[in-house]
Amino acid sequence: MVGASPLRRRLSAAACMLATAGIARTARAQSWQLDGSALVYGEKARTNVVEPVARITRLFGNGANLYSQLTFDSMTGATPTGAVVTRTTQTTTSASGTTHTNTVGTLPTSPFSDNRFALDLGGAMPLGLVTPQTAIHLSHEKDYQSAGISGSLGIDAPGHLTTLTVGGGYNRDEVNPIGGIPVGLTSSDVTGESSRPKDVTTAIAGLSRVLSRRLLVGANFSVMHETGYLTEPYKVVSIVDPNATPSLGDDGLANAPTSTLASETLIHENRPSERWRRNVYTTGVYHLTADIVYLSYRYYWDDWNIQSHTMDVKVRHDLPEQHAWIQPHIRFYTQTQARFFTFGLLTGEPIPEFASSDQRLGPLRTATLGATYGFRPSDVPGELTIRAEYLHQWGKTPSSSDVAQPDGVDLFPPLDIGTLLVGYSLQF
Repeated sequence: MVGASPLRRRLSAAACMLATAGIARTARAQSWQLDGSALVYGEKARTNVVEPVARITRLFGNGANLYSQLTFDSMTGATPTGAVVTRTTQTTTSASGTTHTNTVGTLPTSPFSDNRFALDLGGAMPLGLVTPQTAIHLSHEKDYQSAGISGSLGIDAPGHLTTLTVGGGYNRDEVNPIGGIPVGLTSSDVTGESSRPKDVTTAIAGLSRVLSRRLLVGANFSVMHETGYLTEPYKVVSIVDPNATPSLGDDGLANAPTSTLASETLIHENRPSERWRRNVYTTGVYHLTADIVYLSYRYYWDDWNIQSHTMDVKVRHDLPEQHAWIQPHIRFYTQTQARFFTFGLLTGEPIPEFASSDQRLGPLRTATLGATYGFRPSDVPGELTIRAEYLHQWGKTPSSSDVAQPDGVDLFPPLDIGTLLVGYSLQF
């Protein structure tokens, strides 16, 4: 499903975190390392994901490595269509071509199911104070294909206390939604095209520094340029009757219509064909007497007027049992809305050039609480890790009393998400 691709990228990164954790511990002798993980992700009454990852790495005595990784994920459930809640039933068509009817007073969703297969190959080769790395990526799902290449160069200062990293990558994606490419901001028209390309170019520069035996700090800046088809073809925008709408609020979401309408028209969303993304990421690792504290902060902004702040804290604590540890985790995230985000458009007013009601482009906040437990079983070689997290997501809806809503209905209802990740690592 095209609309789920950003979610898949986040889940893949999470699943790989445990699977790749051991690679940094370079062996002095040649060896192999097997890493695997299984992720279970669930949104309350919405999306469910199962994602296994397997990775095999060849570790060489000089610090070089080569790896191959296979990923499969299966997604099922329902995702919001972008339509507002109304007092009429709504029938939508899912990504699989089936129809779904939403009852009165509920947030309109569309069911979907999809599978994704991905292959990643890469490696690194230390050459004195310089370490080049390269990787290729291939993935396939029924309406989205992606192929990419990336590389980086790590440069250590004499003494290996300071490291400069520069790198970049390029992805060529193909979007081929079921039913073809829709004409943006129309109710049913299609362009006649079965697919459109999407190009993604990234660049990154970072610096890390060992300040003392206990403290490591780092910072990096990355930029991403996306061009091509950036619209979500299955998302819609509501056009509602202004005669049924009271005066709107003035809290910055003045384009949000009431959701108490008797009827509405649904049109396909439309987004710009170019996007510049930038972020600054800073991190610090401090070794206490027994525990290790990980702190990070990320500031993100793009030319769609989205800005976000992410704060992340982890504390690793070694348990009295031999070869066991626990790592609590807390994370806060806040995001402003895209300039063309709207809860709906009004009948009789000019249709803008771009419009989307995708909640992922709206004013979001999330809070995450979780922990990871790692241990070495006495009767099984290798290390097992188990991570469980709970995420609460909520958004900002029209708060003015002038914006009417059905009793007990939220235009941007909160969402509860749970994840369980089990990982295994074995060096042999």
